Amino acid sequence: MNKDVKINWGNLGFNYIKTDYRYISVWKDGQWDEGRLTEDNMLNISEASTALHYGQQCFEGLKAYRRKDGKIQLFRVDRNAHRMNESTAKLLMPEVPVDKFIDACMQVVKANEHYVPPYGTGATLYLRPFIIGVGDNIGVKPAPEYIFSVFAVPVGPYFKDGLTPCNFMIADYDRAAPYGTGGQKVGGNYAASLHPHRIAVDRGFADCIYLDPSTHKKIEEVGAANFFGITKNNEFITPKSPSILPSITKYSLMDIARDYLKMPVYERDVYIDNIDEFKEAGACGTAAVITPIGGIEYKDKLHVFHSETEVGPVTKELYRILCGIQFGDIEGPEGWTYLV
Repeated sequence: MNKDVKINWGNLGFNYIKTDYRYISVWKDGQWDEGRLTEDNMLNISEASTALHYGQQCFEGLKAYRRKDGKIQLFRVDRNAHRMNESTAKLLMPEVPVDKFIDACMQVVKANEHYVPPYGTGATLYLRPFIIGVGDNIGVKPAPEYIFSVFAVPVGPYFKDGLTPCNFMIADYDRAAPYGTGGQKVGGNYAASLHPHRIAVDRGFADCIYLDPSTHKKIEEVGAANFFGITKNNEFITPKSPSILPSITKYSLMDIARDYLKMPVYERDVYIDNIDEFKEAGACGTAAVITPIGGIEYKDKLHVFHSETEVGPVTKELYRILCGIQFGDIEGPEGWTYLV
């Protein structure tokens, strides 16, 4: 670790910190090179790169966790690899072989292992794999070359108050078009969310909730995270739509709810006018893990779920089990964790 870097592990935010090494590989003439680690955190690309002009780029997010025994593990990294390739297919970019993706993540964690926060701090090492279209290309067509890279940043909780209920408002904007790229992890979806997010924060909310772009009647995403609710019948419900990013955290919670808590689990439409069916609600994703939703403002009225100040019991248990598996305290399903 750079001797000039002094990190207060218990007070980390979700901000960029330059670590020692990152992985980079170039696709050219129809194939990826072997890839390598580098200390250089700057990319030198053509001014005509498709990533700059036509948004031909996608990314992933996952974490490395320090276990109680001091070892480090990744959580469901294979799912990130497959999801990235779903994004590359949509944007006509070359896929990254799953083994290459996993190996790149492993190399970056090993090379920056001193940046993996100590067990018990709640902090993690966040990995950001990405692919961008580069090279000299001025027309609207796939790039002639691509860069695949993975860098790492030690992070604390995405929301600074941790597992504390937050209030959200319904956005008047769409984050993605029907049958567009909402189901892929591409930068354009996030660019579209910046303005609505600012409006929500200026009004005192943590973020906004997006309704389906076709009818504006169904809940889709909560800012940059997926929505889930616990019904009064103790069912785990999450929205289903082609324009929702398939959150690895969400699908993990679905498995935990069904297999560990023995709850019925359904992926279906969630109508905004029917949110009183839920006794608890939350947002979930790699960065936020779980953010309990205290209330949702819709048509100038705040609908409160379990509480604006206390976390519901089911949400709390889902969080405990998920984090327990991620940090190695609870045995997860086979294949969920990868020892570095």
